[in-house]
Amino acid sequence: MKPFSLRLCKLLTGMSLITSAASSIGQSADLGIFTAQADIGHPSIPGAATYNSATKTWVLTGGGVNMWFTNDAFHYVYKEASGDLSLAANIRFPGTGGDAHRKACLVIRQSLDAGSPYADVAFHGSGLTSLQYREEKNGPTREIQAAISAPESVRIEKRGEYLTFSLAESGKPLACAGGSFRLKFSEPFFVGLGVCAHDDKASEQAEFSKVEFSKFSAAPSGIPTNIQSTLEVVDIGSRDRHVVYHTEGRIEAPNWSRDGGFFVFNRNGNLYRLPVKGGEPKRIDTGKFTKCNNDHGFSPDGRLIAISDQTEPGGSRIYILPSEGGAPRLITPKAPSYWHGWSPDGKTLAYCAERNGNFDIYSISAEGGEETRLTSAPGLDDGPDYSPDGKFIYFNSERTGRMQIWRMNTDGSNQEQVTKDESNNWFAHPSPDGKWIAFLSYPTDVKGHPEAKDVSLRLMPANGGEILILAKLFGGQGTINVPSWSPDSRSVAFVSYQPW
Repeated sequence: MKPFSLRLCKLLTGMSLITSAASSIGQSADLGIFTAQADIGHPSIPGAATYNSATKTWVLTGGGVNMWFTNDAFHYVYKEASGDLSLAANIRFPGTGGDAHRKACLVIRQSLDAGSPYADVAFHGSGLTSLQYREEKNGPTREIQAAISAPESVRIEKRGEYLTFSLAESGKPLACAGGSFRLKFSEPFFVGLGVCAHDDKASEQAEFSKVEFSKFSAAPSGIPTNIQSTLEVVDIGSRDRHVVYHTEGRIEAPNWSRDGGFFVFNRNGNLYRLPVKGGEPKRIDTGKFTKCNNDHGFSPDGRLIAISDQTEPGGSRIYILPSEGGAPRLITPKAPSYWHGWSPDGKTLAYCAERNGNFDIYSISAEGGEETRLTSAPGLDDGPDYSPDGKFIYFNSERTGRMQIWRMNTDGSNQEQVTKDESNNWFAHPSPDGKWIAFLSYPTDVKGHPEAKDVSLRLMPANGGEILILAKLFGGQGTINVPSWSPDSRSVAFVSYQPW
């Protein structure tokens, strides 16, 4: 028999854990790998969790109005954790009916407070499955919606500050669903299972089976040798993200077609066409030019596409071909030249080119001919793109020491700095309605626009104002080099990467 003082110490420790949540219902005799359960927030109908050790199955019953916006109300079975980890499970709702947005989730939370920062994989009653996250206490919830609906198995992974998710359809192994975001958890944090009815007057039940909890060693540093790519779309109003296409290997630089029906991206020197609703990409015929880089884009009427290709000796040159594929026509005999923008009237191309050891912005007729130099400042000027009214060319320049967004008249006059902050800002793209500028930001200490970096996709009003973060991601080179706005100016397409 243990000494009374030791038994009392253990009792007090358990009581402390139970009272850490205002509406906790305490520890159960057996919760399997988890240690406690609680109602998070204030569901009107209390929840409960049971564990069947014979079948290794958890059944959670939960009420609550929502797990979204600025606070949560759901039932949670959990344990403390630290470091890098994953939690996986098969999930199903035994009952029928209920709100389409009822959720069964794998949840990582900083605390048991209702407004805590968190990340979860949320399996909805409708079949929608998404990676949800709240970056700061009482802040809004964002999500990355998966391309797969109603998976049989789900998994959430935390590696460093990145959260990712994997899904599996019936009978298939778990595979990365694409998309990731950065969120720093202080240790220890909580990990477990959650259920929300999405109706405060109701109670919903979900079953979690084949639950697997794993710990990882620290992720290796440096540029990864194995990488996965995800073509995503972010809504600039909600800032929610949607996975369109995920693949092993590297894809880069999505363009959104002028009619809104498909994307074009490059992979291993070739261009591919992908429906906006997803599917399998199809290669675009570019003739003998099969060393395309990630500088390509559509004419205003969508009938033509400009490419930058380095098949011929001397470096990258700009060519034009039909958007459905065909024989490319040379535009810039001089190399290297990298396309970035097409004037709204369809008559002129803007591009970055190295001449005599200096990178500057140039323009040229879409029919070819003599090029016009628009910038001459020391250092790199890059990424020109036209405003939709044809009055300005936006570009990025390091002439002040740090890479910032600039703009000028289309003849090169009146060059003025647009951003003035601590980030290195690249590839400014005006929205088709002229209201917004989307661009990519690197940390202060990053030179150039390399791959495999912590970057942010940001948004600012074209007339100036607060800069917003649309997405924090692992990316850089290839994420958003070229124009990628939707025709209705509501969304931006980009590529994120994962090194695992």
